[in-house]
Amino acid sequence: MRLARLLPAALLLLASPGIARDVPTAGPTAKVPAPKLIVVISVDQFSADLFAQYRRHFTGGFARLLTGAVFPAGYQSHAATETCPGHSTIMTGDRPARTGIIANDWYDLGGARPGEVYCMEDEAKGTYDDYVASDLHLRVPTLGERMKAADPRVRTVSVAGKDRAAILMGGHRVDQLWFWRDGKGFISYAGRAVPSSVTRANAAVEAQIAKPGAPFAEPAWCQPIDRPVVANGRTVGNGRFARAAKKEGDWKSSPAFDSAIFGLATDMVRDMKLGRGPATDVLTIGASATDYVGHAYGTGGSEMCIQLAALDRTLGQFFAMLDKTGVDYVVALTADHGGNDIPERERERGVPSAGRVAAELLPRTMGPAIGAPLGLEGQLLYGGVNGDIWVDTNLPPAQRSKVIAEAVRRYRAHPQVEAVFTRNEVAAAPLPAGPPETWSLLQRARASFDPQRSGDLLVFLKPYITSITPRISATGAVATHGSIWDYDRRVPILFWRRGMRGFEQPLSVETVDIMPSLAALMGFALAPGDVDGRCLDLDGGPGSTCR
Repeated sequence: MRLARLLPAALLLLASPGIARDVPTAGPTAKVPAPKLIVVISVDQFSADLFAQYRRHFTGGFARLLTGAVFPAGYQSHAATETCPGHSTIMTGDRPARTGIIANDWYDLGGARPGEVYCMEDEAKGTYDDYVASDLHLRVPTLGERMKAADPRVRTVSVAGKDRAAILMGGHRVDQLWFWRDGKGFISYAGRAVPSSVTRANAAVEAQIAKPGAPFAEPAWCQPIDRPVVANGRTVGNGRFARAAKKEGDWKSSPAFDSAIFGLATDMVRDMKLGRGPATDVLTIGASATDYVGHAYGTGGSEMCIQLAALDRTLGQFFAMLDKTGVDYVVALTADHGGNDIPERERERGVPSAGRVAAELLPRTMGPAIGAPLGLEGQLLYGGVNGDIWVDTNLPPAQRSKVIAEAVRRYRAHPQVEAVFTRNEVAAAPLPAGPPETWSLLQRARASFDPQRSGDLLVFLKPYITSITPRISATGAVATHGSIWDYDRRVPILFWRRGMRGFEQPLSVETVDIMPSLAALMGFALAPGDVDGRCLDLDGGPGSTCR
């Protein structure tokens, strides 16, 4: 391959050959200079299914990416398909078993602050409900960190709608790190100077949220799926993001949120002159609105269709801005996980087994049910209903073993449960290798396993059983992700650079392959086995970007 002040405005927007080689040990293809700016974008909950459904309609930024190196069968290959573990793979090249980010949350029942731990907190400095954001739990470096260690002139910037996206893609050493915090706007770690770009962003967003939001226009290609469906007492499927004044949650669950995120990223590029310094700069962007839309409305209605159409336009404008700078930049776009639609709509569309999880499977319900016959009081089990479960560490060893055994028996006997593994079973399994679609459920669990943080047992629901119980509620999520199944594991992986020879490779790759692929473009050497990922050859011709 021969690679030869927007925020206020942004807020007004509708708001094989070619597959992998070994991890790079040498520089990029001869005579091809390294890019001056690396841009990595994560679209939260942008599944491979959504990409396949809408790709033919894209005309903006996604359409440009489709002219580059397209890997439609990317995988977040591990079991815990959540935001924290997913983002931890993208810029580190490592799976959660290595990054230490096994889930959004885990339990440390014997720690200095016994209880639940958020992946991006320093539990020594706050409470779970009022946490202090930190990179403490990330155990490996990002590409930006590695580049900065080799050349201090490298500048790294990370902007996202969630702290876990910004921190996990940026890493431990970031020049500018900004993420959204409800009620506060874009913030960073305490003590950091606030640049004018952030001040402008927060003022513009505050003014926008203070006013009602008009409905978004619906593209003609969204109309066939514009139909109301009742999910957990809420009507979804035909919304257009009309919003009352001062409804921050509704604003976040709309295309306006991504417009604000990319608006801030645009101002960072302009103000810092990214890509125009003596070294290559790194910009990571976490576009979070798609995830909020998916949770609030599901993935199969007008809301998600409008969201992706708007994001396509926003991406197009962002790339056009980068073009005007004249900087040689490379883009990689992927997602932290996929997503599953509401079961009520899935049943109408040929998935009769789709449903919501039974309340008796929740650890807070299952624990007392197990404890009563054993004469034990208290919750006993902690965690979620689809993944890690922790058992009370204050129990005597004999009683604790009985609780674990009974929990395994009851979960395995339930018709909504596909598999249950103990931590010993997972720990004994070898680390997975080979195409991720061929991995067993145990191998997927092993890719998420950390001996210090993982639970005492892992419970996995059957396909299309949503881990949200049936309830009647005017608020809250109606759909989610986090399962071990491929609709949550599969994500697109797209690369683009001006002048590259585009191609599409349908074979499976992993998000951990993004980092070593970008490192190879830089001529940045990685030792064999240094990361879990492998270099993807982005040269659509006879050359190779992995040599």
